[in-house]
Amino acid sequence: MSKSPPHITCVGEALVVLSAHRGPLETVDTFVRGAAGAEVNVATTIAALDISTSVITRVGDDGFGRFLTAHLADASVDTSAVIVDSTRPTALYIKERGGGSAHPHDLPLGASRMLYFRRGSAGAALTAEDIKKPGVQRVLSRTDLLHLSGITPALSDTARGAVAELMRGPQRCCFDLNYRPALWENPCSAADVLADCVRASDIALMGMDEAAAAFNATSPHQIRDEFPEPEYLVVKNDAHHVTGFHKDGAVEVPALSVDVVEKIGAGDAFAGGFLTGIVTGMATDRALRMGHICAAAALSSTDDAAKPPLEDLHRLLALSEEDWATAQFRKEP
Repeated sequence: MSKSPPHITCVGEALVVLSAHRGPLETVDTFVRGAAGAEVNVATTIAALDISTSVITRVGDDGFGRFLTAHLADASVDTSAVIVDSTRPTALYIKERGGGSAHPHDLPLGASRMLYFRRGSAGAALTAEDIKKPGVQRVLSRTDLLHLSGITPALSDTARGAVAELMRGPQRCCFDLNYRPALWENPCSAADVLADCVRASDIALMGMDEAAAAFNATSPHQIRDEFPEPEYLVVKNDAHHVTGFHKDGAVEVPALSVDVVEKIGAGDAFAGGFLTGIVTGMATDRALRMGHICAAAALSSTDDAAKPPLEDLHRLLALSEEDWATAQFRKEP
């Protein structure tokens, strides 16, 4: 009997992003609407790589919520576990993009920052009871791998309970640290909650900088010593390479050279590419390459979840280690 194709389900808050024209917000008249949220970005990346994908989230009964649901469906992400909340709004954030002008409040060209409007949102109100809803249970019953991040337990006590409920389930689980201190009402409790989530996961992803902030970590190997439980542990660091641990082994894979347009969304794209590699049976180094390729596509675009052309994906995966180390990701014109 042939094995059914893998199915990945991403759980977290979906947001609308209004991307401003370049320059300080007080001078900007034009905004472009888009879909955002770490788990949404991961899901759309995975779906673009032809892996069956669902999202578990909550949206408001409003135009933004309907837009997000339609966006996910158009990206071939299953939306049958999207819960519509009739009392809370869909979350959104403003992305301010630097124009490099002499204005005192402008950012450097290529830089960006976010202004969030997510407190009291539908997504933040996720609960353990939501996980028991029939539509959510149907999705979970066909899920091989759950993807969650440290953003969700930071949003509310109920969302933290939903994450705990999911991580007790039978599905394999990936947890991306995504430590955002500003989201935690009690930052002192964050490290313990996040550490428990890492230890309960089968795959853990984190940046060296956020691991240092959350756990006082000083190196990838120290992190592995502290968190031996996940089968896979991936640590991204400032030297533009990634250390990937699988059981007792470790490999390092450098990032591709890329002309950076915007950094937002690159980590989510990396997660989507890496998880696609893992569920399709790639070795750790190849799965890390998948992550780097997807991250490079995001870095070279203003789209939080830009996808690499499949022909580029296959070409880059086939490079020798020597050629990979000097390769540059080139965006199609």
